[in-house]
Amino acid sequence: PPQYGAAPAYGQPNAQDGVGPLAMWPARALGWLIDYVALYIPGYILLVLGVPRTDSVTGVVGTFGVTYFIGLIYILGVAVYNRWYRGGTTGQTIGRGVAGIKLISEKTGQPIGPGMAFVRDIAHIADTAICYVGWLFPLWDSKRQTLADKILGTVVVTVPKS
Repeated sequence: PPQYGAAPAYGQPNAQDGVGPLAMWPARALGWLIDYVALYIPGYILLVLGVPRTDSVTGVVGTFGVTYFIGLIYILGVAVYNRWYRGGTTGQTIGRGVAGIKLISEKTGQPIGPGMAFVRDIAHIADTAICYVGWLFPLWDSKRQTLADKILGTVVVTVPKS
């Protein structure tokens, strides 16, 4: 009778799940830069344009402009769609897609869903709270996880090129 092998170790490709090895930190950083910097630039510009002007003698002059609120709505919309909905249902945000990586549950190998994607973004507070060191954990961690990944039981893997 045929013998069955052990499950692939972390970092090894698993063709059955359609995912590759654990993602390297540079790919994760690229995905983050695209998601948080490139996609939010229009919103940041609108925020700045809508901030009330100040004057050194009397203080604030005017109120928040319409562009400020449009910028807020834009940034929130990008977060809801890209980070939580798209990232939660497919495992890939726009940035992760460009970087060729995917976020999945460590236990199921499937995307974590929009709600847990939102919770994961909140859990990134732990990565930031310790002087941003949590964001660097994938450089030395055996499963290449940030603290948020450890808290939620998620891993980031490469997506095999088709």
